[in-house]
Amino acid sequence: MVVLSYQGFQSPNANLHHRCAPSKHHIYKPGGSFIRCGIAEPSGQPAPMGQKTKYNDGVFEKVFMSLFARKMEKYSGKSDKETDGKKKGLFDYDYDSFVDVSRSVMQGRNRIQQQEVVREVLLSMLPPGAPEQFKKLFPPTKWAAEFNAALTVPFFHWLVGPSEVIEVEVNGVKQKSGVHIKKCRYLENSGCVGMCVNMCKIPTQDFFTNEFGLPLTMIPNFEDMSCEMVYGQPPPPFEEDPVAKQPCFVDVCSIANPNSIICPKLQA
Repeated sequence: MVVLSYQGFQSPNANLHHRCAPSKHHIYKPGGSFIRCGIAEPSGQPAPMGQKTKYNDGVFEKVFMSLFARKMEKYSGKSDKETDGKKKGLFDYDYDSFVDVSRSVMQGRNRIQQQEVVREVLLSMLPPGAPEQFKKLFPPTKWAAEFNAALTVPFFHWLVGPSEVIEVEVNGVKQKSGVHIKKCRYLENSGCVGMCVNMCKIPTQDFFTNEFGLPLTMIPNFEDMSCEMVYGQPPPPFEEDPVAKQPCFVDVCSIANPNSIICPKLQA
């Protein structure tokens, strides 16, 4: 999924700025800076394959997790209230609950229906006319592709973990419009190939390519859970994409089918 719009805010409590352990990932805003907390691993890098990376989530991350979880709960069939009957507050969601809501949305829907839910959620996060304005501001040029790659690194951090801009080749031209995600947090926490493809990769590609007019291809690596995003490169048809034949993560996915050659959630 994508983070398409955001509003900076000033924390009313200066102590919020220091609730997380020091991190090399920060956002500083004039008149009210706050720390965007990052990986809590001693190495500062994602945990090795097979281990779950620890994160320190700050105000910035909590807000986005809550916004997306609330939007998606409308399609999950679950209430947004706690077991004691109280409605969840803006900071009552964490990453695990965000992923749980995503999993609830996936269940009972086929591949196309899952992707449509994500599209509706993304559209609901935007002000009226935003796609048209985006097309005017960012026509499909090398500059637009590189600019959006640069924006992806700080504003997708809460969703996918640390990433960096890389040089890629698009239509024979080398440009810095690629983003390498070191170990996708969404895939790591869900452990589900179907959720990665149906609720992140395909709808994100389609949204940028069709709604915003800026082609995007996402290339997940299921061997190490890394991923590459290539702005400016049109995505292949699903049937021709290698992910269409990807089997389940049998050892980590709670709904995996070990007897299926291809993840069942990838089948229409």
